[in-house]
Amino acid sequence: MPSTATGAAAGTGKGAARRRTGRTLGRLAPILPAVLLLASFLLGPILYSLYGSLTNRAMSGYRAASPEFIGLDNYTSLLSDPGFLRSVALTAVFVLASAIVGQNVLGMVLAVLMRHAPRPLPSVVGGIVVVAWVLPEIVAAFACYAFFSSDGTLNAILAALGLPEPSWLLNLPMLSVILANVWRGTAFSMMVYHAALAEVPPDVIESAQIDGAGPFQRFTRITLPMIRRSIATNLMLITLQTLGVFTLIWVMTGGGPGTSSSTLPVLAYQEAFKFSQVGYGTAIATVTLVVGAVFSLVYMRVLRPEVD
Repeated sequence: MPSTATGAAAGTGKGAARRRTGRTLGRLAPILPAVLLLASFLLGPILYSLYGSLTNRAMSGYRAASPEFIGLDNYTSLLSDPGFLRSVALTAVFVLASAIVGQNVLGMVLAVLMRHAPRPLPSVVGGIVVVAWVLPEIVAAFACYAFFSSDGTLNAILAALGLPEPSWLLNLPMLSVILANVWRGTAFSMMVYHAALAEVPPDVIESAQIDGAGPFQRFTRITLPMIRRSIATNLMLITLQTLGVFTLIWVMTGGGPGTSSSTLPVLAYQEAFKFSQVGYGTAIATVTLVVGAVFSLVYMRVLRPEVD
């Protein structure tokens, strides 16, 4: 009798497990096409790029037709290449200054001001800022080039004010592309923070005000903690976007003068298509991809307590 009961319980357990498996597969079925598309158009190119970085493929010659597998030689060369190490430093400066500090802080400031400004002003300011974001990237890049060139708009304004007219793109290339990227991308942060601030309960702010908290205290101790998830999400998105900026820098400076504004995407393009070292350039692109993945993991780690 006990053995019969045990067998029945085991059968019931197996049946329940099969039903759970069936329900799980049923839930996953609708997203299967999206997974297949991602695997085809995202994972496939990434794996092919990784393999290409392990070869000596070139743009022309016998290495274009029959590239050889060289293992980690490209990555070993990168670590001893002063140009690559300089590019890593320039990329870090570009991402930190134009995204984490520039776009993030300015976007927050604009969002706060728009919530407290008189009624017509937020719409006007928001429209002006969003224009830079909705422009096609190539159009925005040429606009920035025209603004920062030696005979461009910025120097014309400085000349009218009687101030010196520096050659921005020659003497200050990194500052020029940083300011251009801040102008280009601030609208996204502004819209994210404007929506996040709208979700902060007004009664919480009013209670803090009644308790004697000043505007700065209310903002730093109440508002910022309540929207920290939006801050982390925004930082992740603008960091990854800025890490891959190519067109803006290429149009404005071409990575120059010399290599003074060659970030990792620009250096990868130069090595692959200017110097015909496709395998070496692909290795640089792969490193850029890994850096972006590291940033994503860090930000996801920050977001995890909020999700759980």
